[in-house]
Amino acid sequence: MTLLEISELTIDLAGGSASRLLDGMSLRVEAGETVGLVGESGSGKSLTARTVLGLLPAGARTGGSVLLDGTDMLRCSPGEALARRRGTVSMVFQDPRSGVNPVRRIGDFLTESLRLCHGWSRPDADKRALDLLRSVGLPRPESHLSQFPHELSGGMLQRVMIAGALTTSPRLLVCDEPTSALDVTTQAEIIAVLRQQQETRGMGMLFITHDLNLASALCDRVYVIHAGLIVEHGNARAVFANPQAEYTKRLIAATPSITSAVARPVLADANGPNPLDARVDAPDPRTPALEARGLTKTYSIRGAEDLRAVDDVSFSVEGGAALALVGESGSGKSTLARMLVGLERPDAGDILVDGVSRSKRPGGREERLGRARAVQIVFQDPYLSLDPRISAGSAIEDALRLHSPSRHADARARVLTLLDQVGLAAKHAQARPRTLSGGQRQRVAIARALAASPEVLVLDEATSALDVSVQAQVLDLIDEIRHERGLTLVFVSHDLAVVRRVCETTAVMRQGAVVESGATAELLEHPRHAYTRLLIDSIPKPGWSLDAIAR
Repeated sequence: MTLLEISELTIDLAGGSASRLLDGMSLRVEAGETVGLVGESGSGKSLTARTVLGLLPAGARTGGSVLLDGTDMLRCSPGEALARRRGTVSMVFQDPRSGVNPVRRIGDFLTESLRLCHGWSRPDADKRALDLLRSVGLPRPESHLSQFPHELSGGMLQRVMIAGALTTSPRLLVCDEPTSALDVTTQAEIIAVLRQQQETRGMGMLFITHDLNLASALCDRVYVIHAGLIVEHGNARAVFANPQAEYTKRLIAATPSITSAVARPVLADANGPNPLDARVDAPDPRTPALEARGLTKTYSIRGAEDLRAVDDVSFSVEGGAALALVGESGSGKSTLARMLVGLERPDAGDILVDGVSRSKRPGGREERLGRARAVQIVFQDPYLSLDPRISAGSAIEDALRLHSPSRHADARARVLTLLDQVGLAAKHAQARPRTLSGGQRQRVAIARALAASPEVLVLDEATSALDVSVQAQVLDLIDEIRHERGLTLVFVSHDLAVVRRVCETTAVMRQGAVVESGATAELLEHPRHAYTRLLIDSIPKPGWSLDAIAR
């Protein structure tokens, strides 16, 4: 049975043919089928997903049809569209924080529609919410119900959003990059949950992703979209094994691989001696660019035991080297990253940048600015890190003028140069964050961090929102700047293929502690710890078996 049938869909904005967003798109999803939609940021993937729910941009002119279980979402009344969103289709958005009210508790978010739209009692709705939170693998569902969104990591909140989308048992689930913020093991758990829902309900899925390996492993069929036009479609494994369109070939070529060798020698050491030190020339003794000594951080959680987010972590990174921090959501990676930048203070331990301790609070304004210049961060969630009231160019210019006061004309020219370096055009300087795609917003955040010319750059899942071709551009850019300026990197990521591409050394974190560390190539090819092996086995690939990695 066909749940979704899109035929010759066109979407134009006021301004004529130059503003055409979708150009004759056709796509279908059958009951119990997973259909992938892949393409670059800005290609029309998310717009297609929103059109299925009847959420069109203001002033849009449409052509063709979008039949959702027999209802044309382009021509139905607002009441009919709302009824479909309540009972037939649900959506999991790319950015979890933009889809949840930040001042209401998680329990209210999950139970509101059940109580107000479907007449459930509060106890029944609470029980349903707990069952859903358990099904998506959250560790403390009872305490999570009373928490606010800001108290959860990005990966944990995305699991809450997936649970929310399943509350009304939809027949079609539209997933817009739902696992881009998740580590590989959590991704496998979420995919297992979605597959289980399909089997028990005959639910169809339209799965939007920039992860070609995931699309190949998960989807029955796949559509490749470029500039609003479908350029190739067919069986998912066949398309990626033998692509016909040049655009598809470029996407595959840009996809990093866990088997790709690191070209540069190992320079850094993570939490102990490097197992490959004997194989390379030993570096001259010098002060590490960044050093952590016994860092510990504990949080108090209402109604639960204290959480030790970081537990006695030590490492050092030589100047110009790159260290990866990998592990599951909630393993302490982001907390550690925030301590390195100075946004969190450790309960114990010390952080040294170029041999200077940062354990004491900075004195005056100049010392605070000096610390900020030395270590910059690019956050996982660009929607929260950018001010929604100012343009992308103004956000970058503010950072430039704060850290290197210059004339307005010089700053504006530098803004355009930075935008160009991260793959954006001059027109994006005037755009506000809400008008940019998730990938475009993240590129703005990277440009703003580079504006300060830092010595150490901490990237907290900075490429997780980017499609593979833009990710390749950004990684090349970071690599180029790193070697030109001697930039030192701490790269927080759940994508082990990206880690292999970027970092000489890797530290694997679990429950706040480092369980294994060493040269990236050696660690990924010959993991010693069972948890590291689990991370590697969880990477999606053709023939991927979720049963093989079940814990």
